[in-house]
Amino acid sequence: MIAYCISGLGADERVFAALRLQHEVVPIHWLTPLPKETLDHYCQRLITQIDTSKDFLLIGVSFGGMIACELNRYIKPKQTIIISSAAQTSELHFLYKVMGTIKLASWLPEFMLFPPLPLLNYLFGVQTPEHKILLKNISADTDPVFARWAIDKITHWKNDRIPDHLVRIHGDKDKVLSYHTPETHVIKGGEHFMIVDRADEISAIINHLSR
Repeated sequence: MIAYCISGLGADERVFAALRLQHEVVPIHWLTPLPKETLDHYCQRLITQIDTSKDFLLIGVSFGGMIACELNRYIKPKQTIIISSAAQTSELHFLYKVMGTIKLASWLPEFMLFPPLPLLNYLFGVQTPEHKILLKNISADTDPVFARWAIDKITHWKNDRIPDHLVRIHGDKDKVLSYHTPETHVIKGGEHFMIVDRADEISAIINHLSR
C-alpha cells in the first residue's frame, strides 16, 4: 500500500525522510497556485498525483493535514493520518481567524512571509544544529507565491467535517497548532517539527494502526 505524504506550509518531502514505514512513501508535491485559485480547485489538481485505483493512505503534516482532510471530499483513502495539524476550522487558534479577518496574506510584505530563523526554530521546537540547518534550507526553498496563497487559505479555512478513518498524531508541546482531542495519539514533549525529530515514534504509531 502506498502512503501519500503531504508536507506543511514552508516544507517539502524532506520532512518525511526520517519516517520508517511499512508502506511505500510517495510525497505529494506542492503546485504553484493559479491566480485567485480556490482551495477546492487546488485540491482537485493535487489528486492527479494519487493512484486511487488501489488502497492508499493519506498522511498530512500541519497545513498538509488540512489539505488531506479536504481531499477526503473527493477521494477515499483507507486512512487519513494528520500530524501536528487540524481536521476542522474550529480546531484552529482564534489568532488564525483574526489574520483572516484583516486579510493578512494580501498585504504582508514578502520578506515577512516567514518568521526570522530564531523565531522559526522556537515555534517549531527545533533544537539540534542539524535540524536547524534543515529547517533553514526548507524555508529558503519555499516559493513565496505558494506561501502567500497557503496563508490565505489557512486563515480563511472553512471546514466542519471530519474524514472517515481519521488518525490524529500531535505533540503536547506544539506551539503552532495546539488543539488535540481525546482520541489523539499524543507524543509527549513533541513540538511542531516532530515529524523529523520524533519520527521513530510517529512511524511506530502509523505502522501499528495501518497494518
